[in-house]
Amino acid sequence: MPDAPRPAPASTPDLRTPVRRLAVVGSSGGNLYSHGGDEPLRLVEEIRRQARAGGFEVTTLQLVAARASMDGAGEDTPAELLELRDGAVTVTARGTLAEVNAAAAAVDAALAEAVGRGEVDALVLVSADPSGVNAAAVGAAVAAQLPAAGTGGSSIAAAQALGLQLVAASGTTGSTSTTRAVSYIAGLARHFGHRYRPALGSAETPAAAGSPWRRISVRGIMVGSLPAFIALALVLAVSKVPGLGALTPVFDALIAGLPVVVAAVAARRVSGLGEVGLVAGVVAGVLSTDGGIIGGLVGGILAGAGVSYLLRWTLGHRFPVTTANIVAGGLSGLVAGLLVFLALAPVTAALGEGVKDAIGFLVDLNPLLAGAVAGLVIWPAIMGGVYHAAILPLVLLEMGEKGHSFFGAVDMVSLVMVSLGITLANAVRPRSSGERALAASGAAVNFGFGTFVEASYPFMFADRKVLAVALGSATLGGLVVGATGAEATAYLPAVVAPFVATNTVGMVLSMLVGAVVPFVAVLMLNVRHNRRVRTADASTASVAAADSVRQGA
Repeated sequence: MPDAPRPAPASTPDLRTPVRRLAVVGSSGGNLYSHGGDEPLRLVEEIRRQARAGGFEVTTLQLVAARASMDGAGEDTPAELLELRDGAVTVTARGTLAEVNAAAAAVDAALAEAVGRGEVDALVLVSADPSGVNAAAVGAAVAAQLPAAGTGGSSIAAAQALGLQLVAASGTTGSTSTTRAVSYIAGLARHFGHRYRPALGSAETPAAAGSPWRRISVRGIMVGSLPAFIALALVLAVSKVPGLGALTPVFDALIAGLPVVVAAVAARRVSGLGEVGLVAGVVAGVLSTDGGIIGGLVGGILAGAGVSYLLRWTLGHRFPVTTANIVAGGLSGLVAGLLVFLALAPVTAALGEGVKDAIGFLVDLNPLLAGAVAGLVIWPAIMGGVYHAAILPLVLLEMGEKGHSFFGAVDMVSLVMVSLGITLANAVRPRSSGERALAASGAAVNFGFGTFVEASYPFMFADRKVLAVALGSATLGGLVVGATGAEATAYLPAVVAPFVATNTVGMVLSMLVGAVVPFVAVLMLNVRHNRRVRTADASTASVAAADSVRQGA
């Protein structure tokens, strides 16, 4: 139940296109330092990832990474030199900035010789120093008429003044490591005639890295938004404490802001562009609040897709990366948000209200049956992978409408409490000594955090009777939830959940049933199992003793 990722190219380069060799040179930068330069490994890996997607290979790296912005760094500022060794980014020098610059100058001289031998096809300048530690390489590239792409206002201006052929150039303001890397490779791909689709996926969605539409996952978006819903539930619980009723407006503000959270998570995921997608999602979400959770979801998805396409279009039309960021992030969020605000909000709001009303209707129709069926199916649902795709989104949709959920209460009672009962029984009376520590750690997480119901899987899968106990207890617990009309949520400590519920006494009763019944049943099963094992061991020992006597006779 539910933050450096492994790179995954978005597209496979045309195998008929020769792989061009790139040299990445520069530093962690001045202004760049606050735009990703403080994470040099991630910065370099993003360039390498985009290079692979465009039919390029980074063969040389010379990056001076300081522990402070170059705008304020001095010769004694701690720094490191990053190079490629056997295909891996490696720190080859550490010390003061002056010492690392001296080491970088030696690498620069070697790179200039490689350029002269024709072993490099293009340069990528990352806040480089064309008149300092990168002077030899830049001078060699000018002489060889190599193309280059780069960012960093003053450094790019200095490189251009030296006559370097820059096919993509921009400042760093408003950019990210991803968008800068896309800008570098887009410019070089255009120059060399390579086909290039930016690698905008992540380690979580490598197969869907090409098209933003293939990165849509309602399950992923809703799970990513879960902390905001839990914050909402906690505020609701605290607001019920006598004297803290003044927190009710905080609850109202949070529930109104949930569509913004969902939109931001959706846009970041769908765009694959990190902060740019996040900003687009926030803009879209602010305009989608009248559409509820579903409105935020739709607005965020549209904004994320728009960011991906707009960034590609702007860079394809030679926009500097700063402008491309602004256009892609701002415009896509605005357009998507206005679409929801002006046209889709009534529809999405009605859908959200409809889900809430449908669940309420089914519960009101026969609360005992509704609770029992929900409790019965929830274990098969989580084991079969349906829980996060269907039930958790329903929980969050309900919470987005009213702050608590019928399915949330069933989740806590029929999953978390049942798992607590099973694991606690195995901690008290395990079938083998090795099971006690495993069960105890699972029970602690179940009780203390309201999650990790998978802790009871080993005991269920080892004995079908324990699985039957889980299903029966979950059904009974769900029935009590329906009978008492309790609504709440999981993912909270067990002692907190009742205070979030609409019926505190009913929730406590439901949780006790959910935990005590499987605890007693599994305890009895384990006692019987251990007794049979002891009897069998005693019988075996008796037979062995008799055999020994006969052999002695």
